[in-house]
Amino acid sequence: MNCRHCARPLSRPFLDLGSAPPSNAYLDAAALRRPELWFPLRLLVCESCWLVQTEDHAGREQLFGEDYAYFSSFSASWLAHSEAYVAAMVRRFGLGPHSRVAEVACNDGYLLQYVQRLGIPCYGVEPTRSTAQAARARGIDVVEEFFGVALARSLAQSGRRADLVAANNVLAHVPDINDFAAGFAVLLEPAGVATFEFPHLLRMVRENQFDTAYHEHFSYLSLGTVQRIFAANGLTVFDVEQHPTHGGSLRVFAQRSDLGTRPVQPAVAALLALEAEAGMEAAAFYAGFQAAAERVKNDFLAFLLQCRREGRRVAAYGAAAKGNTLLNFAGVRPDLLAFVVDRNPAKQGRFLPGSRIPIVDESELDRQRPDYVVLLPWNLRSELTAQLERVRGWGGRFVTAVPRLEVA
Repeated sequence: MNCRHCARPLSRPFLDLGSAPPSNAYLDAAALRRPELWFPLRLLVCESCWLVQTEDHAGREQLFGEDYAYFSSFSASWLAHSEAYVAAMVRRFGLGPHSRVAEVACNDGYLLQYVQRLGIPCYGVEPTRSTAQAARARGIDVVEEFFGVALARSLAQSGRRADLVAANNVLAHVPDINDFAAGFAVLLEPAGVATFEFPHLLRMVRENQFDTAYHEHFSYLSLGTVQRIFAANGLTVFDVEQHPTHGGSLRVFAQRSDLGTRPVQPAVAALLALEAEAGMEAAAFYAGFQAAAERVKNDFLAFLLQCRREGRRVAAYGAAAKGNTLLNFAGVRPDLLAFVVDRNPAKQGRFLPGSRIPIVDESELDRQRPDYVVLLPWNLRSELTAQLERVRGWGGRFVTAVPRLEVA
């Protein structure tokens, strides 16, 4: 396999999680009688541009189908983050009724709803029919296609260039990262700004967030690598912010390289220096991640087995993609984890891919009162423990497995 950005041959391993089905390929009851399609889940690092990437096994159409089950609006903290983002961008870039905002991978309209409320013209691009329909139900105009240069040209030619283009948690999800990045240079107005949010590879490694690896994440990104990819595709990074979302994310601000005039802010050099100090452009940085992931897997599995021996009942909360990575890597099945609760009706009544653990609504949690509730989206721990405080009332305790096993 060659690097998705620079096309150099890849040989250095970063993480091997065995094999798993796509993390968002939730099963209905009929699917339990059929075999599942599993793919190897291995990550490699390019020693030329330092892009960490999954091996190619599944195409985007297979991973992001019309019944895609991830809906952004079910997280209160993510909605608050998105509303704050819109307010900040309006203030900083003077957006108003004369402007146009576009969001690539707009999902269910979780962010554009706040743009719309301010009377700012906007539209979204979203290839998954299930979430696009949810966005349209909010009155948001959605172009139901995958984004790249071809679509960007079509939109630009039809007068739909944008002053601000948002791309949250999608840069890592595209197989052709060059075509994707180049599309923003086409879609932006001459003085336009594009923002990208994605989990920071530095945090992933330092905090052992191995469960953020799954097939839908084609790339794992540092600022230095993103800066190189953008520069090769007509974009210049002029600012960056660090945010706590998804276990530690970057918000990168970019402009067109040909016409952008905004000065590069000191935060860019400061974060590049932080990455350099961490050694992110040397092979040693990427060594040892496999062993750290295996320690988490072994500790979590030992905990579940001990609970089973003691007759204690364990359930989980949050049918998240990262949870599926952990459960399939550890080989967990319903005998060790009885069920997983999720607020999303699109997931309820279905089963987790691979582990085939049933997904239920919150009433099941109150009915069965498990001894332990594993919070699979560990990045939402504070939000979820507050939301589920009643669990402590029957003596239940909360568990997170990543970055280390914690029971509280």
